[in-house]
Amino acid sequence: MHVISTCRVLIVAHQTADSPQLVAAVRRRASEGRCTFTLLVPTRPPGLHRIVDPEDHGGAEARARLDDAIPVLSEAAGGPIAGAIGSHEPLAAVQDALNLLGFDEVIISMLPARVSRWLHLDLPRKVRALGVPVTEVISDERFAAQRYTAERPAA
Repeated sequence: MHVISTCRVLIVAHQTADSPQLVAAVRRRASEGRCTFTLLVPTRPPGLHRIVDPEDHGGAEARARLDDAIPVLSEAAGGPIAGAIGSHEPLAAVQDALNLLGFDEVIISMLPARVSRWLHLDLPRKVRALGVPVTEVISDERFAAQRYTAERPAA
């Protein structure tokens, strides 16, 4: 009897959830073998809510990210992908997903080093320490500049 196993891949992204680099990485991974994908978007509380009450804010923005990214990533994956919203602390969000849903590997999509909070937090290394393989995807400067300009509040 021949058993075909399916690899479960967790994609962790926020601002880069629909970046061309992440789409290409998902397409590449899907072509390597049978796998399912879940996109996890940690919340990102706006302004002072990051300090005062981060748990209760940022859900609408995370939901909008999922709504924008899931169709694009599903096409790249060759089938539907699931979506989830996680804690405002990205490492806690990944730990919850790994513990509750169980994944075989993680793809972390981030902004370039000069603006990436997740790189400054050393998120990829910390997720690797949880015992799963991690693929890092860095969006290009043009995508980051467009995203930053679009999200910056008007002066």
